[in-house]
Amino acid sequence: MPTVEVADLKDGDFLLDVREDDEWQAGHAEGALHVPISEFVARYGEVTEAAPQDGRVHVICRSGGRSAQVTMYLVQQGVDAVNVDGGMEMWAHAGRPVVTDQGQPGYVL
Repeated sequence: MPTVEVADLKDGDFLLDVREDDEWQAGHAEGALHVPISEFVARYGEVTEAAPQDGRVHVICRSGGRSAQVTMYLVQQGVDAVNVDGGMEMWAHAGRPVVTDQGQPGYVL
């Protein structure tokens, strides 16, 4: 499965967060698109609309399991998608900002 390290992500890379609402509300990467895995198939169109036409979809969850499932689905649909290894836990550990919807500091749930 295609995978990328948090350290390899650049500002402006398209990030898809597939964690559930309570996890998202606790804290997320600024600018990420939130589509919970439990709603993913029904909201698939939102992802393809928002994703850059010539870019990659970086899929993230808490630790990498759920995002791996979504990554595989996207790849099967012909989307250039990669799983973010270690998820939001690694994101926070690497010192990347975690924010709430209000722009305040957040945390990984």
